Amino acid sequence: MEILEFLLLLVIAGICGVIGQLLVGVSRGGFLIAIVLGFIGAFLGMWLADAMDLPAPLVLEIGDTSFPLLWSVIGSALFVGVLSLLTGRRRA
Repeated sequence: MEILEFLLLLVIAGICGVIGQLLVGVSRGGFLIAIVLGFIGAFLGMWLADAMDLPAPLVLEIGDTSFPLLWSVIGSALFVGVLSLLTGRRRA
């Protein structure tokens, strides 16, 4: 993976994390936190999709890496929602 592909993957994960936060209505920090939430959301979302035997629509191919856009947004929204339940809400 080249550095440009890695940076593009970080930006896309950050956008997915921001969308997940907006869906829940909770802000957990800046863009770096959104990047982390996007990656956690991708792992959580794909795990849920595999557990329920669901397909992965909207998969973005960056170089040799696949990034599930839809499951990343859904997973990050679920993760932020659980975090807000456990720690209290910070409105966006």
